Amino acid sequence: MPKSTIIRLEDIYKIYGSGETEVRALAGVDLIVEEGEFCSIMGASGSGKSTMMNVIGCLDKPTSGRYYLDNVDVSHLDDSALAHVRNRKLGFVFQQFHLLPQLSALENVMLPLVYANVPDRDRRDRATEALTKVGLAHRLNNRPNQLSGGQQQRVAIARAIVGQPVVLLADEPTGALDSHTTEEILQIFSDLNASGMTVVMVTHEPDVARRTRRIIWFKDGTILSPSLAPTELNQIMAVA
Repeated sequence: MPKSTIIRLEDIYKIYGSGETEVRALAGVDLIVEEGEFCSIMGASGSGKSTMMNVIGCLDKPTSGRYYLDNVDVSHLDDSALAHVRNRKLGFVFQQFHLLPQLSALENVMLPLVYANVPDRDRRDRATEALTKVGLAHRLNNRPNQLSGGQQQRVAIARAIVGQPVVLLADEPTGALDSHTTEEILQIFSDLNASGMTVVMVTHEPDVARRTRRIIWFKDGTILSPSLAPTELNQIMAVA
């Protein structure tokens, strides 16, 4: 059965300022991400990768061009409509965990479902299932200060997937973790991808990028390489 296109960007520009102060953070980006992909976005600081993630995550709108998410053109939706799309279609994991300290792991994971008006019993069942997927079935009632950094990131991943998004977006998700914990978190992403979830990750760490199946390399607001194999990373880093 052929896979569908989950993300399609067509000639995306994101311009800040005007005249002599104009900055083209994105300059004509075209990109396709298919259902079930596990890809990373890399590039030097200021290359446009973070701006690209904000557009893909419906956190920012392009100046021009078209962005289709799950076959829906979201390029020019207003803020309210974009918030609805984010809640229904996207899951987010960041370098910082953004957990509410007064809530348990289970309650933190349930939060997106509260905003989605999911009934209480279903919220608990789905949150428990998500925490089990990331290996925290035994930590449901612990608060963030009772969890290690790696465990807190697991809670954040469970919160991101509990709404059953079509894309999981991760922005430097291992940046605050040691190497051993990084490996554990990357294995969770790999397992989620193996179960069929589409994962797009921004990272500046080559070893992290090599764990994905495709590397998208940004330079000066454009995609220098849209489909870089992990084995080719050293070569492009040497010339970029």
